[in-house]
Amino acid sequence: MVAVRPGDVEATLSRIDPLRPVVLLYGPDTGLVRERASAYLARAGQGTSDPFGTIRLDGDEIAGDPGRLADEAGTVALFGGRRVVSVRAGSRNIVPAVEALLAVPIEDAVVVIEAGDLKRGTGLRALCESSPRALAIACYADTDRDLGRLVDTMTAEAGIPIERNARAELMGLLGGDRLASRGEIAKLLLYAAGEPRITAEHVRAIVGDASSLAIDEVSDAALAGMPSEMSGAFAKAIHEGMRPDVLLGAVCRTVQGLHMMRLGIEAGGSVERAIDGARPAIHFRRKPLIEKALRSWNSERLKAVLLALDDALLAARRNAALGPAIAERALLQIAGAARRG
Repeated sequence: MVAVRPGDVEATLSRIDPLRPVVLLYGPDTGLVRERASAYLARAGQGTSDPFGTIRLDGDEIAGDPGRLADEAGTVALFGGRRVVSVRAGSRNIVPAVEALLAVPIEDAVVVIEAGDLKRGTGLRALCESSPRALAIACYADTDRDLGRLVDTMTAEAGIPIERNARAELMGLLGGDRLASRGEIAKLLLYAAGEPRITAEHVRAIVGDASSLAIDEVSDAALAGMPSEMSGAFAKAIHEGMRPDVLLGAVCRTVQGLHMMRLGIEAGGSVERAIDGARPAIHFRRKPLIEKALRSWNSERLKAVLLALDDALLAARRNAALGPAIAERALLQIAGAARRG
């Protein structure tokens, strides 16, 4: 079995293995699949002077002509050097084409196949995992460690240090898709260009736009006692690639902000003054739901909500497969409690 373990992926992709010329990159994080494929294809094409050395094939096309993939891989490069073939799987079955490819000797060629999430033990994934001439590499959503490494690498390359609290806040807004995360970090670096360091204010000003809308819709609906609206917003956020533990962490921060406002209200302040004095400022569209939430909860009940969210967040991280269900259940319970007042 040549399924690459997560801890060995970076080392494996850092070099071209002539004994395993076929590389399958698959998984739910399409951005990471694309990023790793592009980097490996570029590495495979180094040292060749052939401007047409990289051949790009559509999976649906080779599904109708299974022999074409092997023919392309076996064709001698026009100007010498390694032949590089890129395949992006589509909706049709390309297993016969890959079987034909693995059945013939492949010399001076590399074939990189990009695919979506594939089930264990079936189809293309099983074929490549069982072949001694192929590598199968899963691309899953970034962990906190992966995100931290990405943030550190990109900020170091740009020469702009990032404050610790800004780094933590940034990581809470990323995840789900590697290319999207890279794009948000790049946008932040452009925004902070010329500054001595990246602060939390920079992060909130520019990166929060990418995922704050989905987060705000979920947290505001849950805390205002609107379970149907919360479920719809939650489903949309998960569909767009947001990790449930990241979403729960963001809701925790919203609850912490509400708790501080409730303490001020219980000390003699007004709801209106608490909302107007919030920092960062609350968008005017959110104010009606925030006001409703402040009138539905007191500080003691909000403390209980934070404990429940912490438990759900830990459970979601320990069991990623059940993460969405765990998160949605916790948020529905909060919405129900808010509705009961």
